[in-house]
Amino acid sequence: MTSTISSEGLWDRFRGMLSRGPTAYGFLGLYAAVCSWLLITNPRTSLSTDVVFVLLLLLLLFIYRSQVALPFRVGLVAILLGVIIPYFGTLNPFYIDVATQAGIFVALALGLNVVVGFAGLLDLGFVAFFAVGAYFWGILSTTQIAAFNPAWGPVPPILFYPFILLGLLLGAITGVLLGLPVLRLRGDYLAIVTLGFGEVIRVLANNLDRPINITNGSQGIRDIERPPLIFTDFVRGTLGWQLDDQQLYQQFFYFVVLLIVLVTVVIVSRLKLSRIGRAWEAIREDETAAIAQGIPLVRTKLLAFAVGASFAGAMGVVFASKQLFINPPTFDLLRSINILAMVILGGMGSIPGVILGAVLVTLLDLQLLPRTAAVLRDLQKSGVPIPEAFDPTQYQRLFFGLLLILMMIFRPSGIMPDERHKGELSEVAATRSRGRGEQDQQGGSEA
Repeated sequence: MTSTISSEGLWDRFRGMLSRGPTAYGFLGLYAAVCSWLLITNPRTSLSTDVVFVLLLLLLLFIYRSQVALPFRVGLVAILLGVIIPYFGTLNPFYIDVATQAGIFVALALGLNVVVGFAGLLDLGFVAFFAVGAYFWGILSTTQIAAFNPAWGPVPPILFYPFILLGLLLGAITGVLLGLPVLRLRGDYLAIVTLGFGEVIRVLANNLDRPINITNGSQGIRDIERPPLIFTDFVRGTLGWQLDDQQLYQQFFYFVVLLIVLVTVVIVSRLKLSRIGRAWEAIREDETAAIAQGIPLVRTKLLAFAVGASFAGAMGVVFASKQLFINPPTFDLLRSINILAMVILGGMGSIPGVILGAVLVTLLDLQLLPRTAAVLRDLQKSGVPIPEAFDPTQYQRLFFGLLLILMMIFRPSGIMPDERHKGELSEVAATRSRGRGEQDQQGGSEA
């Protein structure tokens, strides 16, 4: 017992040194310098580079959990996200594309967290709002708009920026339209209706090619317009980066997504601490008690749907412009399940937890599992007895399912849970445990 206590005390002291004081500054600075140097000196795509890239992103979590001065934390994060990753992206474009995709899903997961984590409304069709924003820009920025009227032409590419705000507004309106018919539903019934809504949007996108060709059906929309680059001379002249247009657009979308994520985090954080956030939490805990306290149930639920959907609509515009092509399978049910898995894995109601869950799932999906598959294929060619049928990318859903099962068993509140939500889960578990104990006592007395 004494050795256990002393070891725990040593670990606590060690963790305290790394989170505060001069040791923390040195540790974070050295960590950032080593990871940055390893990435810049070894830009080739390999498993070792993947590991260093993940470690660099993990540093952001350490910075968040540390207790160093705020200016130091903000400055270090700004250097990592604003300088190191973009510069490394010029050496290897694959990784900045992964970072951009992770940022897109972070914004989507934060939007779903408002609905599921804050208000407790299970939404299995969240990708529908993402699709609405994507098709909104995809239709109006291409010749697909001529299907409505041959005299109409695509909107100018410079309107991409106001269309992000219009996508946000359209997403909010779509969220309200979804919220209106499900106000009286709870739990499984709410999940089924929202699942159906997501499938309805996908089926509409797949079939609205007749009698008027609105969405071009299963063939999707191609050649989606991108905004004009306004910083080409600065990058190529001032910075001296001789990048082609494709690389410049990768940098552009990385910073656009990063800006939207920062704005989303600020808005969601402010909402969580506001009267609206407390009303959402009250509805999540007990709707009847919330109504008795004077919380307007209809308006509060609709606001949750609208706020969550608005972020997805805005990011849909960015996604369509970045990908240049969208089609209905891009917005299927599995995409909604992935986003929900990010929220559950990170911790429902927890903003840093959801960010961590979104980044983790995206890295597994786009980087770690495909790279593991490539390494296994190389080992097979070298003679290592590995079954040829085993390909981690083919068992992606299996890995995600096992990961969620393990999380529900060992850490049901998520990797970085919200303290209030964690307390609710602990209280529910304690209540159930007491109920089972009373039933066992009653059974024993009857025997």
